[in-house]
Amino acid sequence: MVKNSFISLLSQEEKEEKEENRGSVEFQILSFTNKILRLTSHLELHKKDFLSKRGLQKILGKRRRMLVYLSKKNRVRYKKLIDELDIREPKNC
Repeated sequence: MVKNSFISLLSQEEKEEKEENRGSVEFQILSFTNKILRLTSHLELHKKDFLSKRGLQKILGKRRRMLVYLSKKNRVRYKKLIDELDIREPKNC
């Protein structure tokens, strides 16, 4: 069995900056992205884990809604976050 490792997408300086702002939309999207990456790697090993698959779908939906919200509020911050996390733009933005 492979132990899940925490996947970090930010440098140390960016982490310190983000720790001050844990309630921000960007931080929440970042934490959802980290959870998605961990669950995806888990599901590659355990293909029949349907409860984790459902949890992954719920987190994907939450992240998508947050991205739509951010794109409506501030398009510049949205584009910057999309580029940093290297994720695709949702269809309904």
